[in-house]
Amino acid sequence: MANPHATLSNFRQAPRKMRMVANAVRGKKVSEVLINLDFVAKKASLPIKTLIMSALANAKALDIPTENLIVKTIKVDGGKIMYRRLPAARGSAHPIRKRTSAIFVELAEAVSKKKTKISKEVKVETVKKVKTTTKAKVKK
Repeated sequence: MANPHATLSNFRQAPRKMRMVANAVRGKKVSEVLINLDFVAKKASLPIKTLIMSALANAKALDIPTENLIVKTIKVDGGKIMYRRLPAARGSAHPIRKRTSAIFVELAEAVSKKKTKISKEVKVETVKKVKTTTKAKVKK
């Protein structure tokens, strides 16, 4: 089954700034993320929210239940760089790089984590190993 995803190319903000918001979103439930992004005071929060909503719409189009979706992958890469010049002393020019971002979002269904039972024998063995260690002799 294909996971729903969405992409945004050449968004006019530097990837370093976009990654701060993307890292806060990664691995969380989509319902929580959409609420939290309204309160993030970054320019990157609106396009990332729009992109997640687009991926959510793609999930509905694929007939995937949207109640327990999480942000499986969110990747921010550098897009095209616009090169500009700033006039400098003695007729020279300094380069200015106006960076853009390419963002990829993939959603997936949340997997419930099952707790595995650890047998008492393993716990007893580890405790015995800890107690049998010898202390180093200290020279006076």
